[in-house]
Amino acid sequence: MTTTHLSQTDLANRWRMSPRTLERWRFTGEGPQFVKLGGRVVYRLEDIEAFELQQIRQATPGMTRSVPEPCIPMRSFGNRAAAGHGK
Repeated sequence: MTTTHLSQTDLANRWRMSPRTLERWRFTGEGPQFVKLGGRVVYRLEDIEAFELQQIRQATPGMTRSVPEPCIPMRSFGNRAAAGHGK
């Protein structure tokens, strides 16, 4: 069984991003798993593909497709301070 590895530059080119982003992700633990061999960092293709599958989304978190509720206008009280009701 042969495992294919990509360098940081290869993966950055695959995803069209800066290699520095991958460095930051390694530091913060955000990106795909990686292998460190001495001072060399490589990514296994199977880990890259697993990470890509985890990133598939239907919608942006926090966003919904529901119809917004109608806006109910608030009652205006005018300038309460000028009427002697405020401080």
